[in-house]
Amino acid sequence: MNTPELRAQCAEKLLASTDRVKGMSAFVGLDGFVDEILHVVDKRYDAERFDRVPSIANFAERLAGAAGKSTNVELVNQLTKLGGNGPIMANALASFDLKVTYLGNLGYPALHPIFNDFAKRAEVYSIAEPGHTDALEFQDGKIMVGKHQSLKDVNWENIQARFGRDKFTAKFSSADLVGFVNWTMLTYMSDIWDSLLKEICPSLKSPRRKIFFDLADPEKRKPEDIRRALDLISRFQKYFDVILGLNEKEAYEIGAVIGSAPKAQTPECLSQLTREIWRHLKIDTLVVHPVTYALAVSEDKVDLVEGPFVAKPLITTGAGDHFNSGFCLGKLLGLSNAESVLTGTTTSGYYVRTAQSPTIVQLAGMLQDWPTK
Repeated sequence: MNTPELRAQCAEKLLASTDRVKGMSAFVGLDGFVDEILHVVDKRYDAERFDRVPSIANFAERLAGAAGKSTNVELVNQLTKLGGNGPIMANALASFDLKVTYLGNLGYPALHPIFNDFAKRAEVYSIAEPGHTDALEFQDGKIMVGKHQSLKDVNWENIQARFGRDKFTAKFSSADLVGFVNWTMLTYMSDIWDSLLKEICPSLKSPRRKIFFDLADPEKRKPEDIRRALDLISRFQKYFDVILGLNEKEAYEIGAVIGSAPKAQTPECLSQLTREIWRHLKIDTLVVHPVTYALAVSEDKVDLVEGPFVAKPLITTGAGDHFNSGFCLGKLLGLSNAESVLTGTTTSGYYVRTAQSPTIVQLAGMLQDWPTK
């Protein structure tokens, strides 16, 4: 479902909300990376000109051909930028004019310079050094090669010692949107959630608010760890309206962990799988975003909406985080799931076309002038 009427209705509601959004707040964390966006050289013609390896399959063939022989791979930096699911999502939320507080590993004791501009748009705190990601981008996807040693310092002890328990409690207890992302790489995240559920949540007196979770490619984590994380996420529903965001690959991985396997990789089968995961978790909303469409489940009802077509994206790293920010914006504003999914896909579509996070006015403009190519 993606009709001109739905887009016009969504744009109208977004434009009417600009003043209201300025009074909303978000508290997001807990990761932080320096991202290098890289192309892999296929053929080099001179010091400046080269053809990139077009697809992951082509790159895989080249690597497989080197078995027993060795090979050389040249990477060309296209962009160095702030990275991590949290900073990218929070930066996008700040573009909507939300009052954003961010806590993560962005440099310690001093902020890494790559986050300086982010710190001008949001209230930023850091408790550890950032990780580093080499993002190899291809026309059909990306390969993220990460260095994660510093992420072990993101734990409840350091949050309390370097940020402050009272300050954390104040932000956690008052933000309209709380977001915890990149569970997979933050190996102490489950322990942090467990501490919050035991030590802080029982004393919450504020009205129910939104809390968003993103596991971030849990394939490398053990099934029992994933099940524990899902159980903790479900337990937050007692205190918040819980939103869990997954991409298509993650949905299949979570389905396997809970014992639900789709018959085929089709939108219809993914819709059924999404409903089964939602029923298992008993949370407010589950949203899944493949590349060309997205779907959300609340109250056992699935809403599927196609996104804007982007034949040659300028950037893909961070597209999912931009989807999450747009979807959460819609939910904060009380939009329907279909409208929130559309807001998410349009935010992501704007970003991959421009490498910039949209404002609400730019988001509404794209909805009103829907791209067809």
